[in-house]
Amino acid sequence: MGPHPAVAAIRLAVRRVLHDVLTDVQRTEAHRADPRRPEAQRTPEHVPARPAHAHPPCEQAPAPLVLVACSGGADSMALASALAFEAPKLGIRAGGVTVDHGLQDGSDLRAAEVVSRLTALGLEPIESVAVDVGRDGGPEAAARDARYGALDAVAERHGAAAILLGHTRDDQAETVLLGLARGSGIRSLSGMAAVSGGPGADRRYRRPFLHIDRQTARKACMVQSLPVWDDPHNTDPAYTRSRLRHEGLPALEKALGKGVVEALARTAQLSRDDADALDHWAAQAEASVRDAAGLLECAKLYALPPAVRRRIVRRAAIDAGAPAGALFARHLEEVDRLITGWRGQGAINLPGKVVAQRQGGRLVIRQGC
Repeated sequence: MGPHPAVAAIRLAVRRVLHDVLTDVQRTEAHRADPRRPEAQRTPEHVPARPAHAHPPCEQAPAPLVLVACSGGADSMALASALAFEAPKLGIRAGGVTVDHGLQDGSDLRAAEVVSRLTALGLEPIESVAVDVGRDGGPEAAARDARYGALDAVAERHGAAAILLGHTRDDQAETVLLGLARGSGIRSLSGMAAVSGGPGADRRYRRPFLHIDRQTARKACMVQSLPVWDDPHNTDPAYTRSRLRHEGLPALEKALGKGVVEALARTAQLSRDDADALDHWAAQAEASVRDAAGLLECAKLYALPPAVRRRIVRRAAIDAGAPAGALFARHLEEVDRLITGWRGQGAINLPGKVVAQRQGGRLVIRQGC
């Protein structure tokens, strides 16, 4: 008799992601070993000395390490259990990390409990990292930034090939609705990517459960007798996502019927595909709208479709120092009017002390005084 359907579902999701991680590792190793690469063609006297910790050519490199980010909640505990079960069968080392945000009394004790639970699953290495949560962008955004900063640091320290995150289809639906409420465009509607990056690692984060609902993850914990911790912040109406989870989505399901979560998750994937295509188009078009000095030419920008033009403008603003998370649709609309509705208006102030203005038919975006 096989495992419970919920357990089988989470294990299959993790197995697929681990296969993808192995494929990425093998491609990276093959690229490094390619004799056509310039560094592989250097003469011996130009090859730097091998570091003392490096593995000799005849010695097999260690198995890749995959970490699970675990809060102790049902989603991440289900993920940790599936990783512990599947990784050894594929020759992958499985470890874990928990982040103590310090936002609740006894958070250090709960982090220690998570470490104990991950140890019981057989994960190694395991780290508990305490972070200081700032205030920029609100409490939820500040906690997220601190958490990902800690996860990136742990991944770099251990040379992890990937970090698994326990976001579910329900989390995806909530993210889409939050993006819709902000009115920030199709990229916000695309929700969370199944694969995303950290500093210097564009495929570090993997989300195996984006097609699995929250109840399946909880059921998998229950049938495996895995203890879970329910974060009180998840039911605190002071937090936007909590209100959406316990009031907004149920109201939508009552008005529109079941299937809202699935439809929103499907919208995320369709929106991501469209947004990726438009980003690619904008990247290709950008060189054609700059003059010899590298300045953006308004006439050429005007000829582009608005979705492509605004992506080029947004990238230019970020390159000038505007924080991506603080750059909203209304900012881009104001800058876009310098291109499409020029009436001699003055400079536009953007987040990060960035200024956008039209000068001699050029759109100049730079740091202000």
